[in-house]
Amino acid sequence: MHKTVVIDIVGLSANLIGAHTPFIKKYAGSRQVQTISPMLPAVTTAVQSTYITGKWPGEHGIVGNGWYDRTDCEIKFWKQSNKLVQAEKIWDRAKQVDPSFTTSKMFWWYNMYSSADYAVTPRPNYLADGRKMPDCYSHPATLRDELQKALGQFPLFSFWGPGANIKSTQWIADATIFTDKKYNPTLTLVYLPHLDYCLQKYGPDLSKISTHLNEIDKVVEQLVEYYAAKNTRIVLLSEYGITPVNNPIHINRLLREKGLLGIRIERGLELLDAGASRAFAVADHQVAHIYINDPSVAEQVKEIVSGLPGVALVLDREAQKAYHTDHERAGDMVLIADDKSWFTYYFWLNDAVAPDYARAVDIHKKPGYDPVELFMTSKARAGYKLLRKKAGFRYVMDVIPLDATLVKGSHGSTFTDSSFHPVLITDQPAGKNELLATDVYDIIWRQLTGEE
Repeated sequence: MHKTVVIDIVGLSANLIGAHTPFIKKYAGSRQVQTISPMLPAVTTAVQSTYITGKWPGEHGIVGNGWYDRTDCEIKFWKQSNKLVQAEKIWDRAKQVDPSFTTSKMFWWYNMYSSADYAVTPRPNYLADGRKMPDCYSHPATLRDELQKALGQFPLFSFWGPGANIKSTQWIADATIFTDKKYNPTLTLVYLPHLDYCLQKYGPDLSKISTHLNEIDKVVEQLVEYYAAKNTRIVLLSEYGITPVNNPIHINRLLREKGLLGIRIERGLELLDAGASRAFAVADHQVAHIYINDPSVAEQVKEIVSGLPGVALVLDREAQKAYHTDHERAGDMVLIADDKSWFTYYFWLNDAVAPDYARAVDIHKKPGYDPVELFMTSKARAGYKLLRKKAGFRYVMDVIPLDATLVKGSHGSTFTDSSFHPVLITDQPAGKNELLATDVYDIIWRQLTGEE
């Protein structure tokens, strides 16, 4: 097996490779550049799972970044157990061919309790007094301590939220090199999230993201030069491109107005009660899964969502087969937004009774994905909260606005212009210009084995 590294540059599309990414532009100029047709859903966990299994979401079960657990009657986002991916991983196949084969998973998702030899992933400490402390999880466990001793504490608050910046991506790159020097794995999978932040905040507006493009370009250069010096086969790719959006769709508010949502009031604030709802939506970027607990309302729900401005397609169970998303975890209906729209999780009709987690960065409590977490109501309010923290007082970091129109970029839909499609850059001859997401598995396999 040949030593190989797969560098996942999140959000990179062909239209972003240019003057502000001089290294990537030069590197790609002497190699094969292909685009990848967006799969459904074109979101982080689903795409990564397809890349490393060669299977569609309908087979591996990762139908989004989160879904409704029909047994627990809970909406669960950003789970981390690798056992959720219901298909053989590429490294398990490789070990059957070569028992000495080893894998390093650096921040790729579903990174806990996998059969990969080395792994690092975000994992905060949740303390008894309610505080969330930056930290990460690793296998072997000692690697976490070695990395944080050498590189400093993992910058969790730079990884997501209003403070997201290049520091977390740089830490991941440095940790990847540290791990490679220590263990020399055959296959390394490294996730560089930096462009995800600016592109969702601003869209592909070069006047606002040029600095961010230059920052990720330098990190990619660092990794490529390191691995090239070790005669490593290098794959650069992305999971999706991010398109400009201006139309947030409040799908749960619409279902609520039709009397289909179950709402619970606690301490004067409203909570979505999924198990008590007749039908509700799990919003995930430009995809929304509609789960129907009461079959008698199925036709009513279909009428509500069909023809809704911004919704490009409604997939029932049968139609989901053509898009390879027909899995028991998927919604009874799957909605796909057009390229200018995206779905919010918002279910309250009055901001005064929005749940307390709505104004905080709280990716596990929210019953859907919330890109508004990238914004802040005011630095003064955040500063006041931090002073309370330093003084030892209890506090809630409720600094996230409730204005979905702030978001200018999204992904997940298959209805995007080809200039926003994800890219793949390798030394291998291009078999075709536009790849399917499942083709990426075969390309990685050929890099590892040298097979044609």
